[in-house]
Amino acid sequence: MSRENLQSTGLHLILYDGICGLCNRFTTFVLTHDKKALFRFASLQSATGQACLRRFSKDSDILDTLYVVTNYESQSGTTLERAGAVLFVLETLGTPWRWARIFGILPDSLLNFAYDCIAHNRYRIFGRYEQCVMPSAEQRERFIDV
Repeated sequence: MSRENLQSTGLHLILYDGICGLCNRFTTFVLTHDKKALFRFASLQSATGQACLRRFSKDSDILDTLYVVTNYESQSGTTLERAGAVLFVLETLGTPWRWARIFGILPDSLLNFAYDCIAHNRYRIFGRYEQCVMPSAEQRERFIDV
């Protein structure tokens, strides 16, 4: 299924590391720019996050990967991960963020190598929280399993 078809068929769930400073900044960025409210959020550490990882046979002990579960409320949902997940989110947010899809011409191996380098150093560069950051009252409805 093409990314365009995924974008228009339902709500998407972003699974992120709830204690990672970079992941929390990315979540805040998406909340700010997702004018159509197409994304919902759950931390990888939450019961929902763990259940989604099991549903799609992903290792629930690995927390350095950003996942997007497309159309997460349906049985036809699929997962995107790492660089592919980030590019999907940016494209779904619309202009000007969708222009990042130009990076999609690069091989997945190169994109994921860059993603992995950042992910490996994310706590050192962007910090780490002792526990998952709680969303504000206005944002709470977009979070599952808070």
